Amino acid sequence: MAYDAPNLSAASEELLRLAERSVDYHRMAKALDWLAERWSEHPSLDEAAQAVGLSPFHFQRIFTRWAGVSPKSFVSAIAHAEARRSLEAGGTVLDAAFDAGLSGPSRLHDLFIAQEAATPGEVRRRGAGMRLRWGWAPTPFGRGLFVIAERGLAGLAFSDGDDAATFADMHRRFPAADWIRDDATAQGMALRAFAGGEGPLPVVLIGSPFHIQVWKALLNIPAGETATYSQVASWAGKPRAFQATGGAIGANPISLLIPCHRAIAKSGKLTGYHWGLARKAAILGMEAVQRHPLPAGEGGAHRGAMGG
Repeated sequence: MAYDAPNLSAASEELLRLAERSVDYHRMAKALDWLAERWSEHPSLDEAAQAVGLSPFHFQRIFTRWAGVSPKSFVSAIAHAEARRSLEAGGTVLDAAFDAGLSGPSRLHDLFIAQEAATPGEVRRRGAGMRLRWGWAPTPFGRGLFVIAERGLAGLAFSDGDDAATFADMHRRFPAADWIRDDATAQGMALRAFAGGEGPLPVVLIGSPFHIQVWKALLNIPAGETATYSQVASWAGKPRAFQATGGAIGANPISLLIPCHRAIAKSGKLTGYHWGLARKAAILGMEAVQRHPLPAGEGGAHRGAMGG
């Protein structure tokens, strides 16, 4: 998208900042993937920079511009958050270093949930009769695919370079719907989600009644905490439906805002994420930094993953 610098509105300026952070995220994705495997080892700046083929100076500069804190402070925040949570639960610091699912936007409590359970007929028709607007917009976690129903955001996915595959993954959920390209609306949603736009962010849950039960159950997990699949199944009213619950979690169309990343196995180990381990590590780190602000001089000011 081209920007006319002399005529930027406030919204355009925020969108430009999101675009810059989106580019920086992709530059740092390999580093985040590397840190996801090693944060409990407290790797040095030189080690992290070498792993991604950058000089320590350039690595620190780009990472700090994206995250708002230095790589060292980023990893320290994760370790601190994990240690505190684990110790409160009676575990060890090493156990905590591998816990997953601590991510989530700071504006989650501002969501407006509009339930739109699909009828059996709509499920069979694969979305026939539904109108969905979709488009691309920058986010702090890379290029975002936004899908908007009449009442609000119905889908959020991330692309790592293969836009067609990302769209196909989302489109297959409702292939018979009327899909209308609308990047302007998508960018407006991105600003509301990630740049502190006014008012609650409207999120629409479109799915079978059981899927919606599971997705609502995920909202019971506070930011900074995790729950096992069995706990989520119980909250959804199906305590023995572990596999079905796992399938519903995997089918969550609204990544990040409906926090499927907070549901973990009993081992608590950081494992795969539909949108990549690097992105999960990025969200984990941002959440950790938000929850445990660093003292002055240890990474600088940080506005948070959602920009506020």
